[in-house]
Amino acid sequence: MRNSFSLLTFFLVCYPVVTASTLVFNVIDYGAVGNGLADDTNAFAKAWEETCASSSSPTMKVPSDSTFLVQPLRFIGPCKSRSLTLQIDGNLVAPAHPSTWKCDANLCHQWLYFHRVDGLTLRGRGTIDGRGHKWWQNKHLNRPTVMEISNADNVRVGGGLRFKDSPMMHIVLNGIQSVFVSDVTVEAPAKSPNTDGIHVQDSTNAQIHNCTIGTGDDCIAIVNGASNVRISNIVCGPGHGISIGSLGKNGAEDKVEDVRVSDVVFLGTTNGVRIKTWQGGRGYARDIHFERFSFHDTINPIIIDQFYCDHRHCTTSKSGVEISNVSYRMMVGSSRRERAVVMRCSEAVPCRDIVVADLHIVTAKDTAATCDCANVYGRAQGHLLPKISCLEQI
Repeated sequence: MRNSFSLLTFFLVCYPVVTASTLVFNVIDYGAVGNGLADDTNAFAKAWEETCASSSSPTMKVPSDSTFLVQPLRFIGPCKSRSLTLQIDGNLVAPAHPSTWKCDANLCHQWLYFHRVDGLTLRGRGTIDGRGHKWWQNKHLNRPTVMEISNADNVRVGGGLRFKDSPMMHIVLNGIQSVFVSDVTVEAPAKSPNTDGIHVQDSTNAQIHNCTIGTGDDCIAIVNGASNVRISNIVCGPGHGISIGSLGKNGAEDKVEDVRVSDVVFLGTTNGVRIKTWQGGRGYARDIHFERFSFHDTINPIIIDQFYCDHRHCTTSKSGVEISNVSYRMMVGSSRRERAVVMRCSEAVPCRDIVVADLHIVTAKDTAATCDCANVYGRAQGHLLPKISCLEQI
């Protein structure tokens, strides 16, 4: 027995047991102050460096009850572990004024940038505050996004995280294979410019569920290269609604397909669900299905616009992004305008296989709403208010 004890003691002394606590890299241990005034950028960078170098499913911890001021940060992989967590329970704040951001022209596109970090989980109960008010006041500034995650696989974002007041877009998912976003709140004033909540591009197997988003632009934007996208249980407002596009700008060939959006509440939004493409573009938006939406004082509940243009000099073209196999089912609520359904498709590239089923939308004054469509081929079925008489039969 004595020999066994001595042998055990030898191993404990010479080979310490690695516990879960040794895998947690707390930014406080790297010099972060967390008073909202001191610059904690270096502490975060050092903590990330060791987290990324660890091979045992590490966690980088941002503790609660503290506010950390950080300059633009780049979290670059690949990391040693295929599973690592950034636990954000405290608050992160960006520099309050554009002039105090420490970045050059090539590094100021994002505030928090994650690149090639496979197996990344971002979670916590903290707030990520871009403090964009001063940025919004100057239209000539190239405004950064709060967070971009790019070129990664198996990414998860959620757990109660709150994003607010980004200078531009809040969360950009770019070039990701498999991403799951849930239990996230995004907040910005209704008049804050281009502050999309979640922006999905060049990504596949993207799931966004159980989120509350109110901004000055799209709650969720799905753009070129997005496929196999699933969105459900979203509260959207204020903002421009949920958008596919814009697609085909400057003659680009853009492609979006296999999108399912369900169980969304729109509160005072400019649009409900919108598909927008530019004249002269190429590519397609197809296999897109919307179901169980509730509109509350929405200006344009349902809109397809193949003539989207955000500047003065706009032209028509014989080419365009093809829109096909799109359905709208079980839509109810109120429209701020009399025209609740607008589908404007081009004669050269008409919209095809469009289905509208079980629709009940009235105006905000509880009067009859109308529809307006051109060059749209499909079918309308079930209860329809307004009547979709302008939809040309297949």
